[in-house]
Amino acid sequence: MVAGGLANVRLVTGDGLFTAHVPDEETWYIAHRILMPAFSPAAVQGMYDDMMDIVSQLVLKWERHGPEYAIDPVADFTRVTLDAIALCSMNYRLNSFYSEELHPFITALADFLYQCMTRASSLGIVNAIKVKAQVQFEEDQRILNSLIDEVLEERKAHPVDKNDLLNLMLNGVDKETGKKLPEQTIKHNLVTFFVAGHETTSGMLTFAMYHLIKNPETIRKLREEIDEMIGDRVVSIKDVNKLPYLLAVMRETLRLTPSIPQRGTSPIEDTTLADGKYAIPKGMNIVVNVSAAHRDPLVWGDDADEFRPERMMEGKFEALPPNAWQPFGYGMRGCIGRAFAWQEVQLTLIALLQKFDFVFHDPSYDLHVKQTLSIKPAGLRIHAIPRAGKPRLLAVPSSTLLHDAGISKDHVQVGDADTSTKTPLYVLYGSNTGSSEAFARRVASAAPSHGFRASIGTLDSATSHIPTDGPVIIVTASYEGNPTDNAAQFIEWLTSMKGNEMSNVTYSVFGCGNRDWVQTYQRIPKLCDALLAERGAERLAPRGEGDAASGDFFESFDAWEAQLWDALSKKYQTAAINITTSGLSVEIVDSGTTRAEVLRQADATIGTVVENRILTAPGAPVKRHIEFELPEHMTYQAGDYLAILPINPARDVRRVLARFGLSAEQEIIVSSNGPTSLPTNKAVSLFTLFSGYVELAQPATKRDLGILADAAATEASRKSLNDYVETYAEQVFGRRLSVLDLLEEHPEITLPLSTFLSILPSMRIRQYSISSSPLWNPQHATLTVSVIESPALSGRTEPFLGVASNYLAALRSGDKVQLAVRASNVKFHPPSDPTVPLVMFCAGSGLAPMRGFLQERALQREAGRQVAKSLLFFGCRSPNEDFLYAESDIKAWIGLGVVDVRPAFSRLPQSSEGCKYVQDRAWQDRADIKAAYDAGCKFFVCGSGKVATGVKAVLIALIKENRPELDDGGIEELFHQITSDRYATDIFE
Repeated sequence: MVAGGLANVRLVTGDGLFTAHVPDEETWYIAHRILMPAFSPAAVQGMYDDMMDIVSQLVLKWERHGPEYAIDPVADFTRVTLDAIALCSMNYRLNSFYSEELHPFITALADFLYQCMTRASSLGIVNAIKVKAQVQFEEDQRILNSLIDEVLEERKAHPVDKNDLLNLMLNGVDKETGKKLPEQTIKHNLVTFFVAGHETTSGMLTFAMYHLIKNPETIRKLREEIDEMIGDRVVSIKDVNKLPYLLAVMRETLRLTPSIPQRGTSPIEDTTLADGKYAIPKGMNIVVNVSAAHRDPLVWGDDADEFRPERMMEGKFEALPPNAWQPFGYGMRGCIGRAFAWQEVQLTLIALLQKFDFVFHDPSYDLHVKQTLSIKPAGLRIHAIPRAGKPRLLAVPSSTLLHDAGISKDHVQVGDADTSTKTPLYVLYGSNTGSSEAFARRVASAAPSHGFRASIGTLDSATSHIPTDGPVIIVTASYEGNPTDNAAQFIEWLTSMKGNEMSNVTYSVFGCGNRDWVQTYQRIPKLCDALLAERGAERLAPRGEGDAASGDFFESFDAWEAQLWDALSKKYQTAAINITTSGLSVEIVDSGTTRAEVLRQADATIGTVVENRILTAPGAPVKRHIEFELPEHMTYQAGDYLAILPINPARDVRRVLARFGLSAEQEIIVSSNGPTSLPTNKAVSLFTLFSGYVELAQPATKRDLGILADAAATEASRKSLNDYVETYAEQVFGRRLSVLDLLEEHPEITLPLSTFLSILPSMRIRQYSISSSPLWNPQHATLTVSVIESPALSGRTEPFLGVASNYLAALRSGDKVQLAVRASNVKFHPPSDPTVPLVMFCAGSGLAPMRGFLQERALQREAGRQVAKSLLFFGCRSPNEDFLYAESDIKAWIGLGVVDVRPAFSRLPQSSEGCKYVQDRAWQDRADIKAAYDAGCKFFVCGSGKVATGVKAVLIALIKENRPELDDGGIEELFHQITSDRYATDIFE
């Protein structure tokens, strides 16, 4: 990199620190020989006191901010590493932790590096006409150089007796030539080492923190090692390089996410690579893709994309092939400050893990990368929860879709002064899709009316410090038998316990699940309940179960919740208040004339619609292809989800307003004495409130029916609503009667607006499988969506409208949408080795992830890679109505030899060899499925529960046919082996 006033310096990146060198080869060798002693292991050990000085400032900042503070680890680790290099190498204090704003040098440096990257990829004439950018570029250099001048002049005026880097540069003499470094070279190297002191080391620390939080078992093992070997004492220099698991974590972090994923090199003479396949002339620039080499399955195994520090232990690291791991650059021009970075990272991680537990601010956060000179996680925010002291519950927002967009925020222990006299109640949830969180919020919202003061947070937020001063209510789900994203750390911690640690905890558990998945149904709720009891906790009420596949899902929760409140009132001697008061009050404050004043600019979670087109023929159920441009730095993998925050259909919002006699332009202020997902203590228009904050179409619960019956003005209405309670599964859940439907059915019911709002569920995000591959365009993602518009089961003349699908259907090119990428199950991604064949089963819009897989395989084939042919079993109505992408993508991919498509047309089976459904076609072509299985294929299923059940039945029948010696138990066991390793599902209702 050559730039402006620093033209005499080129920065050759390693991973930890940079190597500085200048065009004059002799001067470079002189500088190298003089500077090397400053970063020898012995010299770096002598920097311990200064390093710990800076690390202690970081720890103190996080302690003072408290667990509710959302930490930007990139910014704070930048402060640590820059301050450390300044103090250790130059005896100069930047004091970054004593100001909310970053030091001007840091800001200028970040902008300078970004400009360098931008200018390097632009034509000279383009750079020349960017006058404003050039002015800023020169100002950045002025700030950088002024600090260097200040440091240098300060040292000259006030020499210190310290064998640091600056003294070596000022006073060092090269033993071979007898020369000293010119002052200009010293200045250039000071800038370089400032860069070196923060850019990649801060990236390594941030990536390490991400991997640790994302992998609860790893952070537990590392903490156990630290607790055992160091305990509560301050980490000393003698501890460095003495913690084998910590070293393995660091090595694995640099393997999987090297801060510098590429490096440049060139041959000193003509040569060839790959056994003579490629001729490389002398001096030719070559880019070494370190990140790709670090994920080579031939070296690292089939799990090369997984974070597993154990691969670096017990001699495995030392046994690696030569140069398989090289994140610090290579050879003489590798990272000169490796020992410095290595020690600094160890001291920082040990100090932090001694003091804190960590959780993501957004529990579903998956790695997104931003790049300046190096790469770092983008948008990562974490919470540091003190390990010692009084237990505290952190209320972590369920999604940045809700929090960052300014639409809704958690409100913890908000209300009147008299709430301080109430018993605290802690509601913890583990939720991926929103059902468990919605139930948890119902408990928290109802708590004030039962005499409790509620706090709410994710299960992970209570890791290592579950509250003991009030009852703990857990609502959680399983995700294919595993904890949800925001419960994994808690479950790992709970599982690791051995004694009676929970003896002061009182609790109750409700589990959400789907009985179609027999082997994993309710696994995590059952585990939570059993482990808490085994560790001495007192169970308040029996564990509740909700089956999302049945008609009594909400009824089950209602019954359990009633049992819970009864148990709580007996245990804590509390009394219920009239539930219709709901803890909410509503005040209409505006006639609706100020709507234009509340318009605001889109935030960082805003995506842009590029294309929205219909895929199906007229008359067929509508399916759409929607392409989004993702926000900057947002990335995804084939198979991931795009989470959409929808808006209710305007038709249904108008129904609410008409029922309550309100205007869309009116504004209200909502206040609450408990947690709520509604916007509180600020004016909001009724149309905005009912459009984006609550669910209007979700079936009413039995609890809701009771509230409506109590508010009914006539005996006929009360009887009708009570009858609905008796026939709930069929007449309410089966017909999807919402609270709004029931209010319209009984116009004489006078229900306060506050009560109506309190019983409505909060708006949920909807997750859709991405139907593209980032190899096609890393900043664009597509969805393949079924638009739900069907006759209303409730009997209404107007059709039922799917909330999210109709919101998406109405989008047009250029529209802004609140969205986020969510990682799918780790198994639901195409294998990294494209020679592994795929067998895919799907119907309708279940084709979405399969299209992404095949698009990726097609692009790999076009790039010259060997790609196995895959089998796609696809179900739809007919070839002329809804055979999605048949004449475009699929036709092209068949031509490439990437896929063999086996359709099943339910309305025209004669065109699909007599097969009506996917499972019919799968059974007919079972010989091809077996051949693919024998070739090592992986199975993927996407669609409704009926599709998954049908495919499972076919595969079990196929096992029976080929393994007649097995009994039913043996067949089920073999199927389980297949599903645990080579079979992934993505099921939607």
